[in-house]
Amino acid sequence: MGRNVAQKLIATHLVSGEMTPGREVGIRIDQTLTQDATGTMVMLELEALGLDRARTEVSVQYVDHNLLQTDSKNAEDHAFLRSACQRFGLWYSKAGNGVSHPTHMQRFGIPGKTMVGSDSHTPAAGSLGMLAIGLGGIEVATAIAGEPVYLRMPQIWGVRLTGALPAWVSAKDVILEMLRRHGVKGGVNRIIEYHGPGLARLTAMDRHVIANMGAELGATTTVFPADDQVRTFLRAERREDDFVELVADDDATYDIAETIDLSTLEPLIALPSSPGNVHPVHEVAGRDVQQVVVGSSANPGLRDFAVVAAIVRGRQTHPGVSFDINPTSRQILQDLTKMGGTLDLIAAGARLHQSGCMGCIGMGQAPAVGGNSLRTFPRNFPGRSGTTDDSVYLCSPETAAAAALTGRITDPRDLPGLLGIDYPRIELPSRSSVNTAMLEPPLPAPRAGQIVLVKGPNISSLPDFGPLPSRIEAPVALKVGDDVSTDEILPAGARVLPYRSNIPRLAEFTFGQLDDSYSHRVLAGRDGSGHLVVAGANYGQGSSREHAVIAPRYLGLRAVLAVSFARIHWQNLANFGVLALEFTDPDDYRSIEQGDVLILEDLRTTLRRGSAVVQIHNATRGRDYITSHRLSGRQVGMVLAGGLLPAIRQRPEGSN
Repeated sequence: MGRNVAQKLIATHLVSGEMTPGREVGIRIDQTLTQDATGTMVMLELEALGLDRARTEVSVQYVDHNLLQTDSKNAEDHAFLRSACQRFGLWYSKAGNGVSHPTHMQRFGIPGKTMVGSDSHTPAAGSLGMLAIGLGGIEVATAIAGEPVYLRMPQIWGVRLTGALPAWVSAKDVILEMLRRHGVKGGVNRIIEYHGPGLARLTAMDRHVIANMGAELGATTTVFPADDQVRTFLRAERREDDFVELVADDDATYDIAETIDLSTLEPLIALPSSPGNVHPVHEVAGRDVQQVVVGSSANPGLRDFAVVAAIVRGRQTHPGVSFDINPTSRQILQDLTKMGGTLDLIAAGARLHQSGCMGCIGMGQAPAVGGNSLRTFPRNFPGRSGTTDDSVYLCSPETAAAAALTGRITDPRDLPGLLGIDYPRIELPSRSSVNTAMLEPPLPAPRAGQIVLVKGPNISSLPDFGPLPSRIEAPVALKVGDDVSTDEILPAGARVLPYRSNIPRLAEFTFGQLDDSYSHRVLAGRDGSGHLVVAGANYGQGSSREHAVIAPRYLGLRAVLAVSFARIHWQNLANFGVLALEFTDPDDYRSIEQGDVLILEDLRTTLRRGSAVVQIHNATRGRDYITSHRLSGRQVGMVLAGGLLPAIRQRPEGSN
């Protein structure tokens, strides 16, 4: 039987396990991607591992999140990251060079390769025919050190695309259609593979848009074939020699099959405050808009900026709208400027910002309370923008441009009648303005070994976490509902991000959006029996940030009881020795209240003997519950040891 693209990628990198859905597999990793909001912890983990030099083909550290330097903290992080790249043999992308995902695609992405990144949108590289997976930083660190990455073999979800996108509809509407159909949990434990005749007119950057936001479906990753569109992209980047054709066999099959006729799609928009809250634009048209932001890794291509520039050319944006442009790379800004698009945007009233994530991670561009903000971003979780009571919508560049001109949510298909604007046909340059000036290559090994890590006062050491106790008797410090995101567990934004290298200080913000008393309440018991968290379904969705585990673990978190978990957060809990348990009967979730004292007995014996069942006694209410874990034998060893790093340290010398 033939293989699909995802199966081919996994098969050529498989080091352990069987490619059977649900079974754990180990995969050899060719490339890694880290960004500054998560990368400082990765570099501290490399130091803790005692790594001499990166053992991957390519590892790149980007500075694209913590760009605002309102005090010394972010600058200290940048200096530390640069020194760590020099010491450990990584590429370093300087602040302002570009957002990691499109920049990596332009300079380093190669069809047929595997990559992991400490950013949940790492799957964007699937647009080039790569197997690219977002993980917590500790797993990226071990991949840099040459370790395989382990995951449960996902189902392969084949989405056949037919037809062609109509005018005023673009790639963002394709992924919004997937979210409209399936919501934020629809892709859990699945790899999405797009195929079919509709791919012929989707460029590599169009595919990037779709692959990037597969993370919002909860998917393990998204893959596309490496075909003529990928060859065209690499030729434009002057890297055609890196092209390798990778397509599904004619008789390939998929575990799940679906079809989207691109010609039937219409402009879509995700309403506050979830990427899965998707509706047709015309259904919500007329709502006032105060801010429009174009950019981010979810719409990073030259075409995405050029189409907005063409729509607003010769016009002024609405006086009540702040019209913000975040170029995604220096190279794209150069090309847009050569095309005249930058001048068109400036003349229309745009505010040009740095090449970086900026408002996407809440680093500036926070909207006013009560004002609607339309963004070409991937996420609109509550408070992610930096404004607690925000109202953020996610949309395509065309819909964003229409709102910028009219001051209200507007179906872009109405622009010809409203403003006499015809759908722009964009001619992109056949060769990109390749710019490598802000990329520093790894130092030669002899020089690298002499580098001393630069640690400013805001950079603390990685905390040491002890092994899992045999008995836990602890209170439920917090009970939360469904779809709690990592933004709600450990916020992003300009107030919090600068402390990503300082766990004691960062921990003070834990669960601040849900209960600002949490960190103060649990801190006193940090050195005792600890505490527990009880959660609903899809706990920990969103960002891959392992800080959302490290900070509560630092405060004494020992176990989380949930109806279900998001994939990356579930892995991160195991990576730092926190036991993740799921209710066998979801109704048991309702019978536990915050403050209840729960008892978990004989944990170490139960886990060691291979039982997936963990019994829990509610001492406050006199009730018993049956929970289960999904840990592999390897992960059980990690949790017992207190996490992945302690487990690695405990290995016999010379073992792998």
